[in-house]
Amino acid sequence: MALVVAALLPVFLLIVLGFALKRSLLRLETQWHGLERLTYYVLFPVLLIQTLIKADLATVPVVGVGGALLLSALLMSLLCLGLRPLLARCAVDGPAFTSIFQGATRWQTYVALSVSGNLYGDTGLALASVAMVAIIPLVNVFSVAVLAHYASSERQSVRAVAMTVVRNPLIWACAIGLALNVLHVPLPRIWHEVADALGRSSLAIGLLVTGAGLQLAGMFRPSLAASVAVFLKLILMPVLAIGLAVWFGVTGSSLAIVAACAAVPTSASAYVLARQMGGDAPLLAQIITLQTILAAITMPIAIALVA
Repeated sequence: MALVVAALLPVFLLIVLGFALKRSLLRLETQWHGLERLTYYVLFPVLLIQTLIKADLATVPVVGVGGALLLSALLMSLLCLGLRPLLARCAVDGPAFTSIFQGATRWQTYVALSVSGNLYGDTGLALASVAMVAIIPLVNVFSVAVLAHYASSERQSVRAVAMTVVRNPLIWACAIGLALNVLHVPLPRIWHEVADALGRSSLAIGLLVTGAGLQLAGMFRPSLAASVAVFLKLILMPVLAIGLAVWFGVTGSSLAIVAACAAVPTSASAYVLARQMGGDAPLLAQIITLQTILAAITMPIAIALVA
């Protein structure tokens, strides 16, 4: 347990630092918006590509780790859709439902990679790379589709939904990195030096941006919708993923990485997508804040139970 907490502590300290900087040194929203775009479109895609290129996928249980996380994300998505009629009867409208859906299914990749690397070094990053390939395309496609269907008063065309997915830089990064790994494409040394430098900065800046986006308003009296999203993501998702991983025969450090990836809070990029497509962005900000704070308690427990 002490080792798990030690691995998580730097991650959450960076989030706290981002929260403090937003309210002291860097108060302008435009400053953080620029950092967010830089991280989302440049730094983090480079990190994904480089991590997948360097990952020795032959030494990690790709099917077990990837399958468990893929199926858990799929089952959680279906559960949310199944809960839609009940939530509607509880006065949760369409835009609010999309925030619950994103809050329950999406994951904070910066936190997952940082914790995986802190716990198990390159092996942890390789396992987290498998998680990225399994989760990122699926949850992005589902999130866009759900937002298009439930958040907008005007139904978007299939082409518009598809174009939103196609323009997602994280999906492209996963595809490029995986292709380069499988095909063993040689890259010049200068690429690795630049990509490693950008990758190291992306995690720190990404965690700072996550902290800057936290909203404490309403934290002590969360709405029903926010409470549902917190329970689904921080409690039920780890249970699903760990159970599936055990069923696939995953053990040891691989099982701990599955727990870490499943127990992370929702991605801050979900808030950006909600703003762009008409979701309930203020509710999602509350969900992200609650999950990020509570994950400091739930993540060590989830990882320690299987480590």
